[in-house]
Amino acid sequence: MVCGEISKRPTDADCKSAGASLHWFESSSHHHYFPFDPQVIKIYLSKMIDYGELLAKLPSSPLMEVNALPFAKKVASGKVREIFDCGDELLIIATDRLSAFDVVLPDGIAGKGLVLTQISLHYFNRINTIIGHHLVTNHENRLDKLLIDFPSLRYRSMLVKKLCPLPVEAIVRGYLAGNSWKEYQKNSTIWGHDLPEGLLEGDRLPKPLFTPSTKADETHDVNITQKQCLQTLGKAHFNTIKTASLSLYKQASEYAEKANFILVDTKFEFGVDEKNKVYLIDEVFTPDSSRYWDKETYQPGHSQKSFDKQFIRDYLTNLDWNYLAPGPKLPPSIIEITRKKYLNAARQLLV
Repeated sequence: MVCGEISKRPTDADCKSAGASLHWFESSSHHHYFPFDPQVIKIYLSKMIDYGELLAKLPSSPLMEVNALPFAKKVASGKVREIFDCGDELLIIATDRLSAFDVVLPDGIAGKGLVLTQISLHYFNRINTIIGHHLVTNHENRLDKLLIDFPSLRYRSMLVKKLCPLPVEAIVRGYLAGNSWKEYQKNSTIWGHDLPEGLLEGDRLPKPLFTPSTKADETHDVNITQKQCLQTLGKAHFNTIKTASLSLYKQASEYAEKANFILVDTKFEFGVDEKNKVYLIDEVFTPDSSRYWDKETYQPGHSQKSFDKQFIRDYLTNLDWNYLAPGPKLPPSIIEITRKKYLNAARQLLV
């Protein structure tokens, strides 16, 4: 069974000419625009689930893997997602696996994959005025047909085009937190950006900063300067993803504020088609790819109440372990707190 006939798969030569790495990414892109009108958007999104529907579809136990489907070949398994080749497209299924410090932990969070997928879908279809994304046309109806016999996978899945990934992660930071706070404490700079002295942990930056990273190996990301990113991507792709990333962060920050959140920082990934055109891929504005703080309790000078994976990172940092797989098992209380954080993020963002 072929999932659809959209466009041909890019060749390795196409990837090389585009400056992309020579392996298939776990997602891809389709570029389509529609008028940015609330009524049009409402109709376009009418089949996507809201928070109440999400709660009704939550599993009682975590889905840790999907090994086989009768109509597609499994081609990769990432930290969270399973990737199946459907011919002209890829089917991406978000499991409930939980990772931290580049280690997939033994315990999953029931329903996490649904939360990540639905938040991503929620925003993919609100940012098309900035840059095209990887979802195929008529995405919801096509998934209905494709997964008609697999209802438990339906709302944790995305059907996407095949693209070649650009070899950087585009990170935008609006506040001093995490690695950026640690970097700032050294000499009041973060990866080539000079900042005023005397800023506190959690302070809002004078303006959002583009701070890309690249993979030194298969698992670990390394922060790089904008100059290094430019050298890696070339001028055209660098300008495209920097401009798009800053615009996406600005728009999502406004959405987050209405949801009573602060979007602290976020990560994007991009891919190119055979014509060398750039698209947004992977996931967007989820608790795994973004850092969210509670707007009401925000106060600079210390760590903040968060609705993302930082809670797990903080918990693991206080344990005695070697930061290698399989990682420590999590107590039921930690699993439940983490689950509630993901659900609270979904409740406020899926509006």
